[in-house]
Amino acid sequence: MQSVSDRYQPKSYVEITLPHWAKNATLYELNIRQFSQEGNFKSVIKQLPRLKELGIDIIWLMPIHPIGELNRKGSLGSYYSVKNYLEVNPEFGTEEEFKQLVQAIHDEGMYIILDWVANHTSWDNHLVYDHPEWYKKSRKNTFQSTRWRDYDDIIEFDYSQTELRRYMTNALKYWVKEFDIDGFRCDIASFVPIDFWENARAELDETKPVFMLAEAEDKDLHRRAFDATYNWTLWNILHQIAINHYSVKTLTEAYLAEHVSIFPKEALRMNFIDNHDKNSWEGTPCSNFTDALNAVTIFTFLMDGIPLVYNGQEAGLCRSLEFFEKDPICWQEHPNKSLYSTIFNLKHRNQALWNGRYGGEVVRIMNDKMEQIVSFVREKNGDKVLVFINLSKDDVLVQFDTSFDKGLYKNLFLNTETIVEDTLIIDMAPWDYLILHQTTKI
Repeated sequence: MQSVSDRYQPKSYVEITLPHWAKNATLYELNIRQFSQEGNFKSVIKQLPRLKELGIDIIWLMPIHPIGELNRKGSLGSYYSVKNYLEVNPEFGTEEEFKQLVQAIHDEGMYIILDWVANHTSWDNHLVYDHPEWYKKSRKNTFQSTRWRDYDDIIEFDYSQTELRRYMTNALKYWVKEFDIDGFRCDIASFVPIDFWENARAELDETKPVFMLAEAEDKDLHRRAFDATYNWTLWNILHQIAINHYSVKTLTEAYLAEHVSIFPKEALRMNFIDNHDKNSWEGTPCSNFTDALNAVTIFTFLMDGIPLVYNGQEAGLCRSLEFFEKDPICWQEHPNKSLYSTIFNLKHRNQALWNGRYGGEVVRIMNDKMEQIVSFVREKNGDKVLVFINLSKDDVLVQFDTSFDKGLYKNLFLNTETIVEDTLIIDMAPWDYLILHQTTKI
């Protein structure tokens, strides 16, 4: 029986354990079809050393399963219209070649998670014929696509079916046991009952510690199922600031105040400015937004949470890739490569920037231009990072109260030393930034 005094002890909301190797990890979303001209597993292996040098730790592969042909969209179809959960798409290579890719990723000291589509299948998945009772039915008693969405190339599962849950859990475990996968990114995870995910996570962890990312924003998913969830809220706010020049108070008062107060410290929000279905700069020349893009990217990388790079960002990609057709990334040298690798190198060394409970809380540094400037400090075990970003199109002379953060710091991008006194005054150009750090692990 619980004692009276135990009732008043603080309790962690999150009951699962983040794999230790993810404590300071970064994420990279990889679209195999578009990643190279060849669009296969072998071609990914060639670029792994580059990704390691960039500072990537976890590679998220978009779905690798065979794609349905019945009611297919476009000529190649959607990766999210799965025809068989236990096979690899021959477009990408063989099972043996996939195993070689997994091994190569591990040999580089990185980890791999698979995109998993548990909510629905293609119309011609073998389960449609073997277990039609596992699917939801319309009022006409026919198979149905996800309601209220333009997903007519797929049909939905019915998770009230016990044997479907058993099958799907075993399919997840198959890829961990047979291919040594390190976890999953789960498509529209909130459309699948949470108790399914909680049991699946428990069974997966019995095999090996896994990292689980949900395409959802629901806090409840963190309790017993997922390490990380999407941060669409932050994406939307940063988009409005960069494109429509919203006040920074939209970020600080509508997002940060709530985030630091109520979001579980052990849980991770995935911070991003681009992925396969979100792009802030679509239809606009990249040069128009280079400075703003850099500023919001730096914020997402240094903010509490786990940062995501979408393949091609490091080469300056600022458009969505075709989804149902071949559309290879144009790889080129770009300043983003140096920007990202510099920040990720600091993230790996400086505990203030680590993920979840391993890192430091985001604490506001007061300034006299709150509608234009965001400024904060993160601190952990002697490591410290001061962040000052002008999230506006204006030149701003700004004064910061740094009385709690006096000391000698290193400028991250200039690699020079700076003494911070009680007050710091900076003349900041539009979208300008200053990152200062004290790092004990060199």
